[in-house]
Amino acid sequence: AQEGPKPGPEHQVLKKQEGTWDFVMKFGGMEAKGTQTARMELGGLWLVTNMETELFGQKFAGKGLDTYDAASKKYRAYWFDSMGTAPVAMEGDFDKAKRTLTMEGTGPGMDGKPMKYRSVSVMPDDDTINFTMYMGDAKD
Repeated sequence: AQEGPKPGPEHQVLKKQEGTWDFVMKFGGMEAKGTQTARMELGGLWLVTNMETELFGQKFAGKGLDTYDAASKKYRAYWFDSMGTAPVAMEGDFDKAKRTLTMEGTGPGMDGKPMKYRSVSVMPDDDTINFTMYMGDAKD
């Protein structure tokens, strides 16, 4: 039997996101508070994230699966939530000097049609993650 892959130093970037996090989500003049839990699973190769909040007066839940793909040398992320049945799939790179993980990809828009997504996670210290999600052609 062949031995499976082992977590590498790139997986440590994901592992720093483990734990229970309180967050504030801001968009379109609205603000929502929620909780996110994350832990490394599947042999330490995948970060599994569960998020819960209230959005537009309804409960909103999401699940993320993030990993580092050694073959492509890219981080990969998949997002699933209670507002749809199709995932957002992204890939990207970690800038060690800036402590920033930037991902780009596609997923369904609010109208169900494919849309571009870009996320930027800045980790200035081990207790803070500033996550920004851009939808469509927005860059800032």
